[in-house]
Parts: sequence; C-alpha cells; structure tokens
Amino acid sequence: MPGGGGLCWCLGGRGPPEIKFGTDYDTPLKPVTVDIPMPTDEAELNAKFEELVVELDLDKPHRDALYSLPPEKKWQIYCSKKRDVDSSTQNNPGSYIEKIKAMSPVCCDMTEEDDDSRTKVVDNLKTALRTQPMSFVVQFIQQNGLQALLDFLCKMDYSTSESSVHTFCIGCIKALMNNSQGRAHVLAHPTAVNIIAQSLAVENVKTKIAVLEIMGAMCLVPGGHRKVLEAMMHLQKHAAERTRFQLMVCDLDRSFGKYREEVSLKTAVMSFINAALRYGPGQDHLEFRLHLRYEFLMLGIVPIMQKLRGHSNATLDRHLDFFEMVRSVDEKELSRRFEGNHVDSKSASAMFEVLRKKLSLTAAYPHFLSILYHFLLLPYGKSDVYGVWMLVDKIIQQVILQQKNGKDPDSAPLQEINLKHIVMQLQSETDIKVYQQKLREAEKATDELTAKLAKKERECEARLEEKEEITNTMNMMKARLDKEIASHADTRKQLEDLLNRVEDIRLQLDTERGEKQKLQHLVQTGSLPDDAKVGLSSATTTLISDIKAATDRHDFRPSCPPPPPPGAPPPPPAPGAPPAPGLGGSTLNPTLAVKLKNIPKPSHALKSFNWTKVPENKITGSIWQDLTHTKIFASLDLREFEQMFSAYQKPAEESEEDHKSTFTKPKTTVLTVIDGRRAQNCTILLSKLKLTNAELAQAIMNVDAGEDLPKDMVEQLLKFVPTTEESSLLSEYASEIENMARADRFLFEMSKITHYEERLKALYFKKKFQERRQDCKQKIEGVHEACKEVFKSRKLKRVLELVLACGNYMNRGQRGNALGFQPASLNKMMDTRSSVSKQITLLHYVVDTVEKKFADVMKLEDDLPHVREAAKVNFKELEQEIASLKKGLHNIEKEVDFFKIQLDSPHDRFVTVMQDFCTVASYSFTEVEEAYAEMHKKYGSVLKAFCEEPNQVQPDVFFGVFDTFLQSFGDAKTENEKIRRQKEEEEKRKKIEEEMKKEREKRMLLRRGSSIADKDQKVTVADNPEKGEFDDLISALRTGDVFGEDLAKLKRQRRRVNAQADYSRERNGVK
Repeated sequence: MPGGGGLCWCLGGRGPPEIKFGTDYDTPLKPVTVDIPMPTDEAELNAKFEELVVELDLDKPHRDALYSLPPEKKWQIYCSKKRDVDSSTQNNPGSYIEKIKAMSPVCCDMTEEDDDSRTKVVDNLKTALRTQPMSFVVQFIQQNGLQALLDFLCKMDYSTSESSVHTFCIGCIKALMNNSQGRAHVLAHPTAVNIIAQSLAVENVKTKIAVLEIMGAMCLVPGGHRKVLEAMMHLQKHAAERTRFQLMVCDLDRSFGKYREEVSLKTAVMSFINAALRYGPGQDHLEFRLHLRYEFLMLGIVPIMQKLRGHSNATLDRHLDFFEMVRSVDEKELSRRFEGNHVDSKSASAMFEVLRKKLSLTAAYPHFLSILYHFLLLPYGKSDVYGVWMLVDKIIQQVILQQKNGKDPDSAPLQEINLKHIVMQLQSETDIKVYQQKLREAEKATDELTAKLAKKERECEARLEEKEEITNTMNMMKARLDKEIASHADTRKQLEDLLNRVEDIRLQLDTERGEKQKLQHLVQTGSLPDDAKVGLSSATTTLISDIKAATDRHDFRPSCPPPPPPGAPPPPPAPGAPPAPGLGGSTLNPTLAVKLKNIPKPSHALKSFNWTKVPENKITGSIWQDLTHTKIFASLDLREFEQMFSAYQKPAEESEEDHKSTFTKPKTTVLTVIDGRRAQNCTILLSKLKLTNAELAQAIMNVDAGEDLPKDMVEQLLKFVPTTEESSLLSEYASEIENMARADRFLFEMSKITHYEERLKALYFKKKFQERRQDCKQKIEGVHEACKEVFKSRKLKRVLELVLACGNYMNRGQRGNALGFQPASLNKMMDTRSSVSKQITLLHYVVDTVEKKFADVMKLEDDLPHVREAAKVNFKELEQEIASLKKGLHNIEKEVDFFKIQLDSPHDRFVTVMQDFCTVASYSFTEVEEAYAEMHKKYGSVLKAFCEEPNQVQPDVFFGVFDTFLQSFGDAKTENEKIRRQKEEEEKRKKIEEEMKKEREKRMLLRRGSSIADKDQKVTVADNPEKGEFDDLISALRTGDVFGEDLAKLKRQRRRVNAQADYSRERNGVK
C-alpha cells in the first residue's frame, strides 16, 4: 500500500506501488532454475505470458507492471507458475461442492470426528479458492458452489452458527470475492449479501469480524454500497431489531472479555461505519451523509465512542478521529446553509427557529406554516399515533434523499410503505366500517357467552371442590371408623377376659371363705351353723355385684371425643322501633332534656353529619353543660340551611330543547342520607357486581349457589355492611325507597335481611376455607419434610464435618477443640477472607474442597428441597391462622343453631348448606390440627439434634440459616468457576505472549543471518497466491489507510482554520 495513496492502488490511486517480491520475514529465496528453453519469438513469449496473467486475474496496474518486465524475467515467472500448476494436485470443484451439500448443518448427534471432518472440508475449500488458478474459481461458480455455501449458512442451527465452521464458510465467500469474477457473481446474486449479513446475529467474534470486513469493503466496490444497505435492512428483520444498525452499535458497546478480539471487532465496526458514510452516495452528497449519520447518532454512538478511547488503540483511534472530523465538516457545511448558525440536532426548538428564520421571507413560508398546522391536527394519544408520525418521517426522508435523476441511494425510508396497499385501504374504508360494526356486535355476543361460560365454570369448580372435599372427608372418617371398630373389638375382648377372671376369683373366694368358716367353727364349737352359710352367700353376691358395677362404669367409648355441644343461641332481637337517636334509653338531666326539646325539626330530610357524640353521662361538669346551642337557631336561616344540605339531590339542568318541549316532565329527586364518599365507593362496587339488589339478596340467602359472587367481591361487600345508625336512619325514610340513591337503597334492602353481616362473613369464610386450610397444610408439610431432610442428609453432614475440621484447624484457645457449632455459624464463613485474595473466603475454599474431594456433595441443594419453603414459616402466624379457622367454624355453627329456631323460608338455604359445610370442614380441620401437632414434635426433636433451644427458635430463623447457606454455596461455586476461567485465560495469554516473544526473537535472528537477495530475484505480489485484491481492500479499510488522504486533508484544513483564527485574534488585539 503506497503511503499517502488514498484508496488502495487496486481501485485507482496515484500510481502503481513498488513491486516487491519477497516472502514472509524477508527470508532469501532460492534462485529459480529454468529447465524449459525460452521461445525465441517474442510474440509467442508474450502470448504465453498473457495467458498466465489472465489466469492470475490481476488488475490493470499490476498487469502493466508485469508486462513491463524483461523477457527473461517473464519466462522465469511463467516457468515457475507452470511448474507449480503441473506439480500441484488439481482438485475438482465439484467434489468440494458435493461435500458441502452432504454436510449436516445441525450439530445434534454429531461426533467430534464428524465435526472435525466438516471443518476440514470448509477450510480446504477456502485454501483452494485462494491458491488454485482462475479456472478453478470459474468452475466453482458455474457449478453453483456459491449457492451451496449460502444454503448451508441458511440451514445452520445455533451450535453450528457459533462454531468455527461458520467462520470458515464466511472465509470461503471472502476468498471467492478475492477475484473479479467471484466478486461480480456474489454482487449479482439476489440474496448472497443478505445471507452474509445474517451472520452478524451470532456471538462468535471472529465471524462478526469477517462479515464486517466483507461488508465494509463492498461499500467501496461499485454497486456494492446499495447492496450493503439493503442487507442491513434484511438483518433488522432477521434479528428482530428496532433499527437496521442497532445490532452493530450494541456490539460496539459490548464487552467480549478478550482484549484483542474486542478491539478487532470494534475496529471492524468503525471501519464499516466510516466506509458506509464516506463512500457510495456519501462521497458526493452531504444530505446522504447527514441522513445516515443521524441514524447512528440516534442510537447513541457518541458516548460509546468516548468509551472506546479508553482502549488506547492507534488503529481504532484513527477510525474514531475520521468519524468525528467528517461529522464536524458536514455540520459546518450545514450551518453555512443557514447563515453560519450552528444547528443543534438535539433541540426541537433550535431546529424550528433556524427553519423559521430561513423561510420567513420566502415563498415557501406559507407551506411551512401549513405543514405545522396540519401537524397539529395529527392524532394524539391514539394507538396508531406512532405509525402516523413514522409515515411522515419516512416520506420526508425519501424527499431529501431522492436524487435529481430519480434514483434512491437508500431504499430504507419507503421500504416498509406499500403505497398501493394504502390506496386500497382508503378505497375500502366504508367496507371496513361495516365490518368493524359487525365485529363489535360479534365481540359483544362473545363476551356475553364468555361471561356465562365463566359462571358455569365457577359453579363446576365449586361443586368439584366440594365433591373432592367430601370424598376426602369420607375416606378420613372411614379410616377413623375402622380404627375405632378395631379398638372397640379389642376392648370388648379385654372386658370378657376380665369377667372370666372375676368369675374364677369369685368361685375361688367362695371356696376359701367356706373353708375358713368351717375351720373356725370346728376350732370353736366343732360344728357349722346355718346362719354362717347364709352370711357367706350374701357377702359373695355383694362382692360380685360391686365388680360388675365398676366394669359397667368403665368408659369404652371411641378415643376421639365428640365435638362440644353448641352454645345456647342468642335471644332474638327485641321487637319494636329502635330508641330515638341521642337518647339511648338513659335518664337525662331535666335541663338537658329541655335543650333537646327546643331543637326545631326540618321540613324534609337533611344530609347526615358524621360526628362522634359525647355520651350524656359525661356532659355534667364539662364545657358543654353551660353551652346553650338552642339560642343559635334564632340566628340561622333554617330555610337556606335546608336548601343547602337537603338529602334530595337536584337533577341535572335541563337543556334548552327540553324547555322548548311541549310536554313538561316531572322533576325527580334522589334521596341520599349516608356519607358521600362511602356512598360513592359502594356505588362503584355495585357497578362491578352487575347484579340487582334482589339478585344480590337472593345470592346471600341461597349461599351463592350460582357462584355469582367472587371471593374478592364478597370481601368488598363486607366493607359496606349497613351500620346500626345507617339502618335506623334509612328506616325513617322507608316510604321513599323509590327516591333513594343506589347505595342508600342497597344498604336499606340489605338491612332487612336477618343477620346479613353474619351471613356474609359465613359465605366469605366458606369460599376462603379450602384455600386457607390448604395453605396451612402446605406450610406444615414443608416444615415437616424439611425437618426430615436436614436430619437425614448425608451431604449436609459431610459439609458440617468439613466446616468443623476447618474451624478447629483455624481456631485456638477457647474457640478451638470444638465438638460442634451452631448452624448460624455456616453463614459466617463469608466473613473470613483469604490473606492472598480478598475475593476468596473460607466458604470459597470449602466449596472448592467439596468439588475436588466430595463431588457428590455439590448437589447438596437436591437433598434439601423443602428448606426454602420452611424458611418462610413462622409458628406464631401459623397458630393464629389455625385459631382463626377454628373460630370461624365455631361462629358458623352458632349461626346455624340460631337459624334453626327461626321460621323457615323457602329461599333460605343457609342452614342446609352451612350444616353440611361444617360437618365436612370440621373433619378436614381436625387433620390440620393433628398434622401441626406431629410437625411441632418433629421440629422440636430436630432442634435438639442441632443443639438449639426448643420453643425459642422459629422455623423461619432455623431453616433460614440453611436457605441462606445454600444460596451462598451456589454463589461461591459460580464465583470459583469464574476465578478458574480468569486464571486459565491469564495463563493462556501469558503462553501466547511467550510464544510471540520467541517468534519475534526468531524473526530477528533470521533477519540478521539472512543475506539481501537481488531485487530481480524477488517474486511479484502475484507469486503470493493467498494475497488478493479484495484482501488488500480489507486490509486498507482495517488499518484506516483507505481514509488516509481524507484524514490528512481534514487535519490540514483544521490547522489552517485554527491559524487563521489566531491571526485574526492577534490583529484585533484579543489575547
């Protein structure tokens, strides 16, 4: 590459480069001996030499340089090449193509040998395309070799796309483009450049670099720039990116770990950007450069370039300097168009002001105003606002970029806009409206059917849950009954054995007593009287009866006691009207009673004032005792007050058309007496329920048999239970129920339902019971399983042993010679850091030791799957939930007993439904209580096993220690792997540096020991078959030499401008 030649000489520079012929490292070449006699006819020699030059596919400057050589040198080169061609084994391109077609693009079920064979085939093809003569390349093209490569690239799976096979395939295309016919074939192919661009959407850095070098060099080739921009549009769709250059700018900002590869990739990206901006249409058109550069600026390339300066790489800095210098020159040129004012492209107001000043005195100003006015009329806040503004933006870009000859240098602006499709849409707008109306009707019908279906599904789910619950309860009851029957049979058998023993004892006792009496009589009188016989018989009978009575009193009932009898139902509410507000049934002071009597009555209902009254028994001795508020009424305009705070709401004002109507409609008033905010929230809730008051009342009475009330809605309804005050206040206006507001009427009608609040609470409890019971059961089972896992895990015991050994080894004195440690000490290993590296702790060492010595222990978390769940359980909260469930069941039982003594209503199914529910729920709840007792016992034994105090450590604390340790254990494993990889990369880098150092020393030795070869014996560039025209272009683009002349010119201009500015300041006396 001649210095200061601008573009590489193969595309037309200042002159042909110096033809140097040498191999790598400037090693001396062996003299070429010519065995074939040189033709005496110079025309014959030139004809043969021309065949060789054509075969080498050189450009005109190199061809002229070869033609200018002396005949002896021409014949020497001809013989050398001829001998190389004859001696080399000419491979058939067809064999390579068949092998490529036979290669599998998928890595699954592929052995390592198959993968190596596949890689070797592609690598050999790349070498053949570089080294074989022109005829090989022509045959490869004619036999659709390029298409075979492209098909393989399209069919690759992820593993193949990230392998070296992908890189070698791109290398084959790069080698093919290294001669004119191959390059022309690639550019003429309809999809080749697009498929090459697809390879940027991989993680393999080497593949990215190869693709970027090809794309960047193609920007410099005639006809290639537009192909590259179209390929970028294809990449945008292929990678599902927002813009066409987004993937490239992201790669520019990413960190890939390896410094050399990262710098090479970022250099390749910047060289491609500079080539896309500076060549093609950008070579002559300022608008195109500004348009294309603005895409990169919108993607945030400027702060990324500032970060790239930190790499301190000369080649990369050269590309960054060129980008910034060209941008500065273009922006200055743009500012000249606007009378030297700098255009701030980041500020909308600044750009508007520049345009306004530029157009204010021109004939285009009305059109400028028209454009702004119609921009105001564009839709805002709609879903299609983005699409409308994008269409306007694309159209303006197309107007700016379209050249005078009608050609479009960039097809991106209007590529996604199908004008024919837009026209067809405008023509069928009426049909679309009709279809939209039909669609809305269909959607409405679908929504109604969906709502009905959802309701039926809820009913089915509820019935299915009840069925499963009843089935489980029946199975549990059956098992318990079998157990009780077996226990009863054993008890009966024991009773029979006892009776038999008693009978034997009785007989034995009778015999003993008779013998005793006989002996006593014989000793005293010598004979046995009759009364002794009678006394003996009666005593024996009394003893037997006492034994039987004792056995009858023995309790042989089942082990499970029956549920306690329900308490006495509360007395029904006393009939009659509620006490007058404020009186409360208490005896008032006569003076206070007079004050209350003097309160005037309003002519109609007023809004209520939500205050808190002071009880009458506290009035005496307070400030209220001396206040006489009844005198204030004389100073008040009570009529105005009634109008201001009337409970009747005024309807909306009628329109003029209503006043003009012939018929006068009667005014309707709405009565509202409850708090406004509470009424508003209640109305919102009722609108969500979409049920009338009658339907809602029916759902409450039949315990929501139709599943009309979701759980969350029942919970909300509990917030709007009518209070006693509201009920009494609404009862006063019962005659005006038709005029009540919706919330007032709802509260009034619900207050008529007996025990409405209790019914609602029972319904909510029933709906939530199964979920709450299951939640308790899961927590209990989680703790129970975690106890067994922690106690039985051999892997955990191995870790504890290892930690105990390390601790005893490290500690001395009172902390040493430990026989065990508390589990919480496991998480303190992170605090003990290594003196070698602060990143390494005792936990890292333990994990590394486990991984090396006890590999099976690395799966410790598999032994403790329930620890994380148990770490969320707190006994206090769990016991409160169980007590709440027990209390809820008891309350429902009380309500059932209460409604049993009430008059039955045909629509009231509370007793029937809730009685069955209580029966089933009680048995299932008993199972939870038994499981909790068993779990608590197991947990206590585990605490003792780990030397913890029972009843003092909660599960969330105890198991939380192991949960935290497992997380730290996994993190330490990951960090150890990261440290190991960094160490391997560091060793690999040092090894490469050592090899490079040895290589440099070897080169220096070769240079010192070599003799300078004669210039005539140096071989031409054409003698190095692996160096081609396209490679020269890529090399110049990579190093930035292709921008060398432009960069030098820009620097000279900048120095000249700075010098002129300094001279101007000196003349004006400005320092």
